[in-house]
Amino acid sequence: QVQLVESGGGLVQAGGSLRLSCVASGRTMSNYAMGWFRQAPGKEREFVAAINRRGMSTYYTDSVKGRFSISRDNAKSTVYLQMNSLNPEDTAVYYCAATTYISSTYYSTENVYAYWGQGTQVTVSS
Repeated sequence: QVQLVESGGGLVQAGGSLRLSCVASGRTMSNYAMGWFRQAPGKEREFVAAINRRGMSTYYTDSVKGRFSISRDNAKSTVYLQMNSLNPEDTAVYYCAATTYISSTYYSTENVYAYWGQGTQVTVSS
């Protein structure tokens, strides 16, 4: 079992920045690729970003490319999501998730993630 706990959400004005953190416990985080997803009110949960087990490759949905950056520190069992140039459309609950899948083909698919955090709210005001 892997337990994931997100933090760092909050209220920010458009154009601002936030850094989300997700701490993993229970199993060695370096055994898992990690992803961030988000769910806005009334919408389905969507893929945001992912990073492979060693942190050598990253993947993003088009709407956040150039604004968001995912990283990880396996020694600290923590994955981060740096979010810059935020806009109101980024308002959502953000979740981190862990998967044992190796192929990046599947990283945007939430069904391959076995472990999920409880989510952290990000609200961007205009």
